[in-house]
Amino acid sequence: MLILAATPIGNLSDASPRLVQTLEKADYIAAEDTRTLKQLATALGIRLHAKLFSLHEHSDAERTAQLLEIATNHDLVVVSDAGMPTISDPGFQLVRDCSANGVEVVVIPGPSAVISALAVSGLATDRFCFEGFLPRKQGERVRAFQALLEERRTMVFFEAPHRILDSLEDAAHVFGQDRAASVSRELTKKFEHTERGSLAHLIEWAKGEPKGEMVLVIAGAQEKTYDIKELGIRALELAQSGIGLKQACAELALATGASKSAIYAEAILHKP
Repeated sequence: MLILAATPIGNLSDASPRLVQTLEKADYIAAEDTRTLKQLATALGIRLHAKLFSLHEHSDAERTAQLLEIATNHDLVVVSDAGMPTISDPGFQLVRDCSANGVEVVVIPGPSAVISALAVSGLATDRFCFEGFLPRKQGERVRAFQALLEERRTMVFFEAPHRILDSLEDAAHVFGQDRAASVSRELTKKFEHTERGSLAHLIEWAKGEPKGEMVLVIAGAQEKTYDIKELGIRALELAQSGIGLKQACAELALATGASKSAIYAEAILHKP
């Protein structure tokens, strides 16, 4: 059996009794960093007797195969440095291999920076998407935001403190200065703070060089509204420039998301 165990993202009091019991009894544990796991165990007063394996982003196929074999015959616990393993953390490939080979995969739920930041953001929580870590290079980061320009769900990103200002400026360039957003830092820790407001406001806040791990949450795009009658009249006006009514309707449909045929029908109604 493969056991995915969430660990605290900051506050040790968030370690569940089930997590503590599982780590104490485990014979095999795969950790993102075995040193971090040992530090956690010491802080929680746990005496580990498990055989430890490293499982990180640079682990090769041989290590994954080794862990698959262990999970096939024994219980293997997987932990990341903080939060839920596999969520922008190692373990995805192992879960997929276990699933494909009929190995049961279970979860010990716990703290999540994604859900925590979303919950305190003050933004819509009914629908959201998690985009993981933003690209480090500006060009790639801008393209990542541009691909989400029409995304209507609330968007959640991880970002490093030394890049948060650049990322906010790129986000404002793509989504607009007025788009609502929040940045949460040091979640569950002593200096936890969430700054909320427009992207323009957050840019000014970030100029103060805030420290700590960051979670950026950005509101989704608003649903486009349009007046078909007005678009029909605009299509007629565009057609007078010589581009043709159908082409005018097509261009307005592309720009607004409205139905091309609906715009055309409305234009015909108002055609002199």
